[in-house]
Amino acid sequence: MLRARPRRLAGALIALSVLLAGCGGVGDKRTKATGSSDAEAARKKPNIVYVLTDDLDWGLVNYMPNVKRLRQRGMTFSNYFVADTLCCPSRATILTGKFPHNTGVQSNDPPTGGFTVFQQRGNEQNTFATSLQRTGYRTALMGKYLNGYETTSQQGSTRTYVPPGWTEWQVTGLGYGMYNYNLNSNGVLKYYGRQPKDYLNKVLTDKGVDFINRSVGARKPFMLQMSTFSPHAPATPAPQDAKSYGKLKAPRTPGFNEPDIRDKPGWLRKYPRLSAKQIQAIDRAYRQRVRAVQSVDRMIGKLQATLNAKGVGNDTYFVFNSDNGYHMGQHRLNEGKLTAYDTDIKVPLVVAGPGVRAGSTESRFAQNTDLCPTFLELAGIRPAQNIDGRSLVPLLRGRPVRDWRISAFIEHLGPKFERDDPDLPLKYGGNPPTYSAVRTASELYVEYQNGDREYYDLTRDPYQLGNLYARMPAARRVELQGVLGAYRACAGGNCRKIR
Repeated sequence: MLRARPRRLAGALIALSVLLAGCGGVGDKRTKATGSSDAEAARKKPNIVYVLTDDLDWGLVNYMPNVKRLRQRGMTFSNYFVADTLCCPSRATILTGKFPHNTGVQSNDPPTGGFTVFQQRGNEQNTFATSLQRTGYRTALMGKYLNGYETTSQQGSTRTYVPPGWTEWQVTGLGYGMYNYNLNSNGVLKYYGRQPKDYLNKVLTDKGVDFINRSVGARKPFMLQMSTFSPHAPATPAPQDAKSYGKLKAPRTPGFNEPDIRDKPGWLRKYPRLSAKQIQAIDRAYRQRVRAVQSVDRMIGKLQATLNAKGVGNDTYFVFNSDNGYHMGQHRLNEGKLTAYDTDIKVPLVVAGPGVRAGSTESRFAQNTDLCPTFLELAGIRPAQNIDGRSLVPLLRGRPVRDWRISAFIEHLGPKFERDDPDLPLKYGGNPPTYSAVRTASELYVEYQNGDREYYDLTRDPYQLGNLYARMPAARRVELQGVLGAYRACAGGNCRKIR
């Protein structure tokens, strides 16, 4: 039975957990016990390569052969959910292991989110990067950081800031078009233009390969995060992929252009059925998305080949993931990602590496709160108690676990987008009001701040077509309301105790 366990922390301890926000570890006890130097201990640690894509849904994996091969030699999490379906809140959660209500990053833009809020709340001091670097890891972030981190400030001056924790920094703020961008290369800006050699994913791939080569040469363990802008709109493909998949159409799932939405919440009921012109536009956009991920797939293949060529492939955990999902035509919605439906909240997570069962599927629930503590435990660092997530290492290594969660929590602040926000919803793309939701193996329950409610029986209705809130058993309603309330108020260990 799904239930919320009572909070045991006093108010003072809760306040302390807020002050200690982040995914900082408490240190590697083995290093302290043996008296070994950090460098000696570091050389015994595994490497981690993390490819984080932008707006990639599960369907696109079908067109990524290197990801398919990664699944064959690793573990696929079939029930991995994001805590927020917007780019910046999700990435802040990945970095810190904390829900958006605890990072303070609940949107892409100030005063409720974005890079500025992430920094002002002290989150940068307590990420997996700062913890890994302290224990001897070479750390690198390449590609996208957080919304609002640009190479030009609002005052017009250039920005060469590099956050703490990163040994190598190859980041641009506005790389969505894949050309004509400034790359902050370890504090020095370099402009890339419109030539094929300037295509962002190619540039990042080459820099990622170089980082691996130099790290192996230095005999240092490394954590490389390749953070792509693909396939985020406009989903610009590499030149060699621009004309591929010419007849491909977006999947026509049962929820595509849903015929009857009278049972849906008020924000959605007003949407008309998609016109033939809109459907054609969705198909064009889908083809672009498939084309755009081809360069990401080649990136994965080249990074893996480099690891193997340097003799460290068997000592490296390789992780593939997305910051959120994406809907294209479901429930009458154009392109977008802000809903609580599975199209937006359920995304790929694939992990391969030492001790991970090849070709396995893990159905127990995981969230993006879990990535930070997972990276730390893989590196031999005990995650801090004040994080919200739980390390996935026991699942990866097939160890027995007790009281593992049977639900996922999703929160969403109804955003008021800035005009230049790259996540600005397209017409009819869907911009729901503030909500929170709980997803179980067989249910989706959503509470909107305006009083609307949704409840779906996923066993009979996996595409969330029939809202059964008005007919759900009263006892179950009370139970789910309690779980949702516990999640909304939780911090640190209290979050981990909710099942």
